[in-house]
Amino acid sequence: MNRYGRLAHDHWKTTDPARFAQIRNPQEFFSALGETVESHVQDPQAQLAGPDPAEAEKHMEKVGRLNTAGLQAEEAVLAEMVWLSPPEDQETLESANPGPEYRVRQAIWAAQNEGQYID
Repeated sequence: MNRYGRLAHDHWKTTDPARFAQIRNPQEFFSALGETVESHVQDPQAQLAGPDPAEAEKHMEKVGRLNTAGLQAEEAVLAEMVWLSPPEDQETLESANPGPEYRVRQAIWAAQNEGQYID
């Protein structure tokens, strides 16, 4: 499990333990999620960094530009795919219909993990 999978695992377990408990195989689920997050972070990183400027760029300026792009991409992907809002209360948790962003994530992960998702 990569660092994104571990981050998601720990966050979900703490934020919504009831939902976490419904995951059939947490090791496989969060390993696959971590790999998906990592690939989604890498895709926009180069686009956010943009091309090297025409004028000479100092080494540390380039490092800063690339690091900033990486952090921006990571922030966007984590917000979309990892961070959960805690349930309002137990009654809501038991009777609520999950929000649209959760259903989208569930559908994506179900397709990628062949049924190793939350029921």
